[in-house]
Amino acid sequence: MLFDVIIIGGGASGLFCAITASQRGRSVLVLESSNKIGKKILMSGGGRCNFTNLNIEPECYLSGNPHFCKSALSRYTQWDFISLIEKHGIDYEERKHGQLFCKESAKEILAMLKNECDQAGVTIHTGCEVASVTAPEHNKDKQYILNTKLGKFRSNSLVIASGGLSIPKMGASNFAYKVADQFKIPTIPTCAGLAPFTFSDSFKDVSERLSGVSQEVILSTGNKQFQESILFTHRGLSGPAALQLSSYWNPGDSIQINLLPHEDIELLLLKAKQHSPKLLIRNLLSQYLVKKLVLELQELFWPDEHYKMITDFPDKRLKEIAAKLSSWELKPSGTEGYRTAEVTMGGVDTNHLSSQTMETKNQTGLYFIGEAVDVTGHLGGYNFQWAWSSGYVAGLVV
Repeated sequence: MLFDVIIIGGGASGLFCAITASQRGRSVLVLESSNKIGKKILMSGGGRCNFTNLNIEPECYLSGNPHFCKSALSRYTQWDFISLIEKHGIDYEERKHGQLFCKESAKEILAMLKNECDQAGVTIHTGCEVASVTAPEHNKDKQYILNTKLGKFRSNSLVIASGGLSIPKMGASNFAYKVADQFKIPTIPTCAGLAPFTFSDSFKDVSERLSGVSQEVILSTGNKQFQESILFTHRGLSGPAALQLSSYWNPGDSIQINLLPHEDIELLLLKAKQHSPKLLIRNLLSQYLVKKLVLELQELFWPDEHYKMITDFPDKRLKEIAAKLSSWELKPSGTEGYRTAEVTMGGVDTNHLSSQTMETKNQTGLYFIGEAVDVTGHLGGYNFQWAWSSGYVAGLVV
């Protein structure tokens, strides 16, 4: 069973690579280890698939080589994918920060990809795990040989699109890294990206009591910050701001929360003291924050003074409280890890791949695309766009 191209992984990048290659007249086989293709596509965006973003920029990607993603992203852009969506008549909507979602269902995106595969003549086998890969130089036909439970498959080009380690219940595996190791291609150590923070100190009790409360804040660590909502959970902090920041956070680092991103909190308190002297601080803050959160903050930052009117607070004390509210410092014990992480950071070292084609520099005909590569986007459609773009540029040459 000989094909021009075999792609291991039937996710976003693998399917897009298959479509692109088949449209060039290549015979293409996609091998997916789980029982269906596109599982992550179906679950993404709450079932609506945040398929790209209007504001795709290289600065929104993390990588050991920050320039690597530029070529692929410029050659297949968000506008190209939007055109494909529109060609298939899929209704979509823009949400905040340029995020684009299907109006109806993520199933439409997968159906579109499947339709494009069918039209181009792509062969897809699901439930097909690859037991071993033999390099071309180790066989007389000079082809890649794949041993699977469905038999042996051969190809001139081999594309690894098997993803990373995030969300193991969806079939995530370390297959890509094992292949990289087999062919002596270095990898960058992996970790969970876009994952909720967990806590083991006294804040864990606070977050448990506030579980389900959401609030827009500025969340920061080091010199990186995101103004988005956070969501208190039984384990710690989730929500867009927390997920975004987790990709920049290092174990042992603290994070800071500015609870009123649109206000100068110190000025707010001092003005209230002047104009509404009988006001309680909690009543003032409840105009801006969820009341349940305000009561927790009161116990943390002015527990013995909660009965005082604001006029009875010295200015110095109000400034102290304001400083805590504008830079509430917390120290996560970690993140929820791969179990709930949206992406895997790290992966195949981009210094050993061509940014033009995604082909490995030391192994002709071997390509790595999508999440397997050390390119990780922000939350909001960036990782899907990397899948489309990296799959496309590989598909042009395999």
